[in-house]
Amino acid sequence: MSSLENRLNYTFKDKTLLETALTHSSYSKSITGDMPYNERLEFLGDAFFDAIIGEALFEAFPKEEEGFLSRIRATIVCETSLARHAMDLELGQYIRIGKGEEKTGGRERPSILADAMEAIMGAIYLDGGFEEVKKVVLTLFEDTLKDARNGKYIITDYKTALQEWLQSKGINQIKYVLTGEEGPDHNKTFFVSLEVQGKVLTDGSGKSKKQAEQKAAELALRRYDVI
Repeated sequence: MSSLENRLNYTFKDKTLLETALTHSSYSKSITGDMPYNERLEFLGDAFFDAIIGEALFEAFPKEEEGFLSRIRATIVCETSLARHAMDLELGQYIRIGKGEEKTGGRERPSILADAMEAIMGAIYLDGGFEEVKKVVLTLFEDTLKDARNGKYIITDYKTALQEWLQSKGINQIKYVLTGEEGPDHNKTFFVSLEVQGKVLTDGSGKSKKQAEQKAAELALRRYDVI
């Protein structure tokens, strides 16, 4: 556990809190059923992630509205993002999981990694208080927050991101046009053109119309150098 504490840059006074944060319910149930596991700590940590990242974004973007801040916070504290940071910590090797989860790749499952990240923050709060949690979160997410400040934050909904960015520039004429389909019904590829103010800006393709629209929006964001 000491190697994980070094990576977190936090040393627990009560080691059982860290052990509980790293215990998945499948492990508890496979042992006695009475062993504490991390779901309650996960609940606590989730609230701190929202509060700490939210405050950091509030300070970083003093002129932005709630919707903008909420969307960026959601991308930073989503399961994918938390799991990626957990992988950077090599958290999977420390988590205690049941044999069934072990066999099905539980140590690398994003949901288990993300939950463990939240649980660890809940454990740090109980062990050392809010300021300690804040210090750990801001250190672990320093690069991600820097990317957010530079407009390079992770986007999972490119259409919404593009719409909000264009509207901030006073542009509201945005239209996605299905231009074609190819392939058999079970394996179609859809083609979409993105029109902005009546002119085609980008084209996207994907296995669904929605996926093609997202690709066209992503290419537009890259063309505008937003991401």
